[in-house]
Amino acid sequence: MDSKSRDVLAKVDEDQVRFISLQFTDLFGTVKNVMVPANRLKGVFESGQNFDGSSIEGFARIYESDMVLRPDADTYCILPWTTAEERTARLICDVYDTAGRPFPGDPRNILKQNLASARTLGYIFNTGPEVEFFLFQVDGTHKVIPVTQDVGSYFDFSPLDLASKVRRLISSYMLEMGIEVEATHHEVAPGQHEVDFRYADALHSADEVITLRYVIKAAAAANGLYATFMPKPIRGINGSGMHTHQSLSTTDGRNAFFDADDPYHLSPIAYSFIAGQIKHARALSAIVAPTVNSYKRLVAGYEAPAYVCWGQVNRSALIRIPGYLPGAGQQSARCELRCPDPGANPYLAFAAMLAVGLDGIQQGLTPPPPVEENVYEYDSRALRDHNIESLPGTLDEALVEMENDKVIAQALGEHTFRRYLEAKRLEWDEYRTQVTPWELERYLTML
Repeated sequence: MDSKSRDVLAKVDEDQVRFISLQFTDLFGTVKNVMVPANRLKGVFESGQNFDGSSIEGFARIYESDMVLRPDADTYCILPWTTAEERTARLICDVYDTAGRPFPGDPRNILKQNLASARTLGYIFNTGPEVEFFLFQVDGTHKVIPVTQDVGSYFDFSPLDLASKVRRLISSYMLEMGIEVEATHHEVAPGQHEVDFRYADALHSADEVITLRYVIKAAAAANGLYATFMPKPIRGINGSGMHTHQSLSTTDGRNAFFDADDPYHLSPIAYSFIAGQIKHARALSAIVAPTVNSYKRLVAGYEAPAYVCWGQVNRSALIRIPGYLPGAGQQSARCELRCPDPGANPYLAFAAMLAVGLDGIQQGLTPPPPVEENVYEYDSRALRDHNIESLPGTLDEALVEMENDKVIAQALGEHTFRRYLEAKRLEWDEYRTQVTPWELERYLTML
């Protein structure tokens, strides 16, 4: 047992923790949990915790189901909503097989492998996700109804509003868990809110996104509301995204994206990274916008990207270069990918985003010219003249692109690549055979 594990054991005693929540995610980012009494944690650190992987989405077949959880001591924190009598701490775990090998279908392990590949090239991948969500009312039967809790808009200040109370509770919970929230605010749509993290390495950021999602749900439930990360729950208003700021730093801490002499303050490395994400954008969509509903958000006119282009301070572009403030220093040089949504598994999303960006660097790619106009106003001819592609219009289109993308296949590994495609094709097939209320209203009495 290493020193970090021993420190956690001492902390468990000091904090009077009764239970340990051993957490990991399935293929699609749903948090799974094995609860053990605190007095068993020493054995878990020494030998791991066995569990049945055959029941976990995208994990293992029935005849190879035995798996082992190994906790990451750096992720220890107390779940602040648990009582003293049932005080519970969580540890995020990596998944191994019984032979002691990292399981190839573990999303966290996949991100670790891609980060290790970047490190062999001399880079550390940093991300700053902005997680958006809606707060909805719950009726008397505890059924969630898609009615927003407020009628506020972007950055509105309502100190006595219930949603403001939820945002404050989210920040308090995260602070108690040792996670620093950079900002929380009301978003554009009624009932829509955003939480931003401090910039960090991608593994740390992904752990925080996973944590934030259940913290938000806990804070909402404590106030009689329901939080959802569904990208487009209401027609006609903005959907929820997970815009992700990105940069590469060198192992000595220098921002590899920064060039003081460039008009955008971006280096050739940054431009090639952007070019890689543009080249693979349509395939990447299947990972970062992973649901049928995701593509109802990625339409023109609602501050979500629908076209594959980049520009500075251009919120209609797929990739935005935030404005460089004088005196901000080299660390502020970054690019923002705007197509991810909060339904994505952040481990897989960041792994794929990194892999296609590194492909651009390794291939020495150059991005097309920036677009600084509102692309939503372009007609089909203007899009052709500027050689601007559209993002996929459906999950089905995105899966076709992903299936033919060798870089994403390599980033995910054969096991996860195939399991992901299989599961998402089933999701699409189930959706496309539904008869929706819109169809009944439109056609039932017309035909």
